[in-house]
Amino acid sequence: MSTTGFLEFLRKDYARFVSLIALLRPYGLAFPVQYSPFEATDMLELKPALKIATFAMIIWSFCMISTLILADFGNPREVQSIILSALICLAIGLTCFMFSRGELNRMRPRPMFLVTAFNWGLLCVTGALPLYLGWPGISWVDALFESVSGVTTTGSTVLTDLDDAPPTLLLWRSMSQWVGGIGIILMAVAVLPFLKVGGMRLFQTESSEWSDLHSNRVGRVAAWIGVAYTVLTVIAFLVYWALGMSAFNAVNHAMTSLATGGYSTSDSSFGQFANPALVWAGSIFMLLGGLPFMLYVQSARQRRWVLLQDVQVRLLLKLVAAAGLTIALVRWWSGADGGLFSLLTHAVFNVVSVITTTGYATEDYTLWGSYAVLLFVFLMFSGACSGSTSGGVKLFRYQLLALFMRENLFQSLHPSGRFSRQYNQRPVSEGVLVASLAFVFMVILSLIGFTLALALTGLDTVTAGSAALTALMNVGPGFGDTIGPAGNFASLNAPAKLILCVAMVMGRLEYLALIILFTPRFWRW
Repeated sequence: MSTTGFLEFLRKDYARFVSLIALLRPYGLAFPVQYSPFEATDMLELKPALKIATFAMIIWSFCMISTLILADFGNPREVQSIILSALICLAIGLTCFMFSRGELNRMRPRPMFLVTAFNWGLLCVTGALPLYLGWPGISWVDALFESVSGVTTTGSTVLTDLDDAPPTLLLWRSMSQWVGGIGIILMAVAVLPFLKVGGMRLFQTESSEWSDLHSNRVGRVAAWIGVAYTVLTVIAFLVYWALGMSAFNAVNHAMTSLATGGYSTSDSSFGQFANPALVWAGSIFMLLGGLPFMLYVQSARQRRWVLLQDVQVRLLLKLVAAAGLTIALVRWWSGADGGLFSLLTHAVFNVVSVITTTGYATEDYTLWGSYAVLLFVFLMFSGACSGSTSGGVKLFRYQLLALFMRENLFQSLHPSGRFSRQYNQRPVSEGVLVASLAFVFMVILSLIGFTLALALTGLDTVTAGSAALTALMNVGPGFGDTIGPAGNFASLNAPAKLILCVAMVMGRLEYLALIILFTPRFWRW
């Protein structure tokens, strides 16, 4: 029986079942059935998820194979792990292709939630294969944690002795963050506004209209962003290389800088490079990764610089300048080692790393005093700009909440007055404000919930709280001796690592896109 015939058989059988339910309902022997799932294509249509998974798995397998350029062919395990992982991804992609053939005329919100969660989950699971098969002594939980941290560009790691690790696997870690970074940008530009997640409707553009999949608008925007992302990565590589990095280090750090991911090739992170020029270059490229990529596209197409016209960008630059300068001055006043310029160099770098949720570190900034630590906690919450590769709450939501507060204060003083509600010269609807407020509320509840869950696994208060915060905000290192910038997540127990995997994915999918899948109403037919 063909697939079409089987589905037709199920449809007719379901119709008979609904008729039986209708007969039994007066006797209290039936449950409510609203409509047939075969008619609710907006609910159970899996073809969009499978179509995108086909493309994702082919790209994923190609990325894996490309790391063999650095392989030690005298080490069979290293080579076999990459080839086998690529073949598994290719097989999954072909399977998805077989089940997703046919035309798709419409894309509605419900299947889009499934598309987003399914494909991110698939990338995380398959991305763990090269590490699990090739890294000596690693468990599946550790490999999965490392993969989730890479794909979500979080940057938390459970691996040690990175300086002596196989180059192919180090390159794969960096590549997973680079691919995850462009996926995050496309999701922020084309998917989240369509799903009306957390006030993202404010950034709705033609590229966010998925109702007609025959339109190539999404493809054009993806191509533009891909070009901008690739060009900036190549520039970062050339600059790093020119300033003294080896070609291998330059490739890895170029990818993880623009992706604001934070994976490095050394246990010392960016601290392995003593050249101040490299530190400043790293600050610049992390900052570029934290800016809206659509503005790069607009600047190139309109041939005029539009970045500084965006209120998010201006606020981000002000925060970086203020935080970096005040931390440097406080440390200099307290007698910290090094001159003011050196203190400013490290302060700005680590401020940019935290606010863009990259996760690099040149020093253990948890030893810089209470002012710096508290400021870093605030910067973790803030994040950078929407439409960038960074995580966090995003600055535009705080700006919208400030707008909401101003409006309420104005109405308290002038009850009959009219308040002009605009953001970036665009009108802001009541729905966008409510969605932003709901998003912040979800962040707070999620932070409390994950902190308590981690505490149940036996973690101390500081480790549990900072681990939940850094995972939900996709930052990387936390606070304390265990998971701070000088430590890693290797010593955490398996349940804690799995909980953090969920937190990292939830933070990257902007909470609602994952939480909604666990609500009964979403699955109610």
